[in-house]
Amino acid sequence: MLVYFWGFLYSNYVRFWLKWILRLLTRKCELQRVFDGSKAGAQRTLSIGNHRIIEWLGNAVHVEEAEVEKCVRDVMKEKKIEQKDTGFKTNLHISLLQISGYKKLYLNVESLRKVPYDSDNEEHEEQLIELWNLLMPHENLKARITKQWCDIGFQGDDPKTDFRGMGLLGLVNLVYFSKHYTNEARQILSRSNHPKLGYSYAIVGINLTEMAYSLLKNGALKSHLYNMVSGSPQMDHFHQFYCYLVYEFDKFWFEEEPESIMHFNQYREKFHEKIKGLLLHCDVILTLQN
Repeated sequence: MLVYFWGFLYSNYVRFWLKWILRLLTRKCELQRVFDGSKAGAQRTLSIGNHRIIEWLGNAVHVEEAEVEKCVRDVMKEKKIEQKDTGFKTNLHISLLQISGYKKLYLNVESLRKVPYDSDNEEHEEQLIELWNLLMPHENLKARITKQWCDIGFQGDDPKTDFRGMGLLGLVNLVYFSKHYTNEARQILSRSNHPKLGYSYAIVGINLTEMAYSLLKNGALKSHLYNMVSGSPQMDHFHQFYCYLVYEFDKFWFEEEPESIMHFNQYREKFHEKIKGLLLHCDVILTLQN
């Protein structure tokens, strides 16, 4: 009862007067004080994420840069912050771009995930063949439907059936990793053929796409992306995080030395928990370069 009473008293009376006194003493509003007391990146942006000033963005997800600039001016006018305070203006602009950009990135990733792989779509087919050529440059694909696909970790003779869960996003991620980290991709593919600790490279890659997607969806990637990008996160940044997962999962798998691939789900969840733990740190940046 006492705790409830104090909470009511603080929310309705004490907090107001405390903010008033602090503004009088510092000549700065609450939002300015929050910015002054936090580092650039996730610490700053997350500190205002629940601040009521974010209501100025409304529920608009597709906030363009020009709209964010107007939002910044409106906030500064409402909070009586001088427009010549360029430091505050720049920092608020970056934070609002990060918040709105994260929402837009999720929608873009979700949109790509919802696109089913279509073997009649020439662009889809070209990406699939590109994946083969990147991973198996010295071996020609004998046919579009062939058991050769198993050599890079698909389940059957037609990879399109393996993309059902993650749609085109799964393929785009696989191609991105193979194109931007070709040597690493080929090395991991080779390791995945280990006689005892081997796993299906492409299938695991698609599974890791689901992991990256779920972490983006539930907001777990905010700290990572806010530290990594001084502005709106883009699709490339999501792909880069996926590359990190692929590289680190391969290391994790061989360090753990599972008895067989039958224990994949158990170790996959253990790896998932490890990544979620890393993402809880406010200063986190998870990139392959690290």
